[in-house]
Amino acid sequence: MLTKNVADGVHLISAAYVNCYVVQDEDGACLVDTGLPSMWSHLEDGLAELNLRLADLRAIVLTHAHFDHTGCAARAQQQLKVPIWAHAADHYIAAHPYRYEHEKPRFLYPVRYPGGIRILATMARAGALRVRGVRDLLPLMPDTALDVPGRPRVVFTPGHTAGHCALHLADRSTILTGDALVTLDPYTGHTGPQIVARAATADSARALSSLDALAATRAQTVLPGHGDPWLTGIEPAVDHARTHHTDE
Repeated sequence: MLTKNVADGVHLISAAYVNCYVVQDEDGACLVDTGLPSMWSHLEDGLAELNLRLADLRAIVLTHAHFDHTGCAARAQQQLKVPIWAHAADHYIAAHPYRYEHEKPRFLYPVRYPGGIRILATMARAGALRVRGVRDLLPLMPDTALDVPGRPRVVFTPGHTAGHCALHLADRSTILTGDALVTLDPYTGHTGPQIVARAATADSARALSSLDALAATRAQTVLPGHGDPWLTGIEPAVDHARTHHTDE
C-alpha cells in the first residue's frame, strides 16, 4: 500500500507490517529499506502510482541490515544495478540475514505476547524465512549528508544493530528512524513509540541511549520501520519510548 507525502516528497510503501520509503527531490528518487521479498510487487505498484519505475531509483539506503529490511535488496542490486548503502558494521548481517545478535531467545515470544503471532505469521508469508544475502554495499558515514535524492544526514543510532542509522531530512523536518524507534513492535504487538523487543535487538541499553541522537534532530515527522508515522515530534516520541520501556 502506498501513502503519498507522509512528509514533503516522502512516500510510504507498507506491507506485511514493514515500511519502506521513497524519497524524492529534483534529482530523482531513492528507496529507504526494501522490506520483505514479496514486497517487490508492492514497490513496483507504489512507484507506478508516483509515475516512476523501479529502474528510476538512483539508490537504496538501508537503515540496518535485518532480513525484514533487506528482503528485496539482492534482487534490486542484481536487476537494477543500483548502489546500496548501509553502515559497515551491518555489512556482515546483510550478507548473512539470519546471523544477527539479539539479547533474548525468540521462541518464547509468541507464548508471552500472542499479539505478535499474526504479525510474525504475516511476515513469514511475505518471505521472512527466505531472504537472500546482499554484498558489495557502500558504507554509510555518520554525521554526513548522503549523496542520494533528499540528501539525508546520516544519524548513527546503534543498539538495534551495531550499525543502525537513521536518516534526517532537515529541510522537511523529518526523521526516518528505521528500527531505532518504531510505533509497532512485531514481536509483542505493542503500539506506540518504543524500541524493538530484545528478541531482535542486539543491545537494548545502547538502543535507549541512541534515542538522544534522534531527539537532537527535533524533527516534527517521525517515519519508523514498523507502525504508523508519528506526526507530533521526535522529542515526545522519545519521551514515550523511555517512559514505557520494559525489559522485554
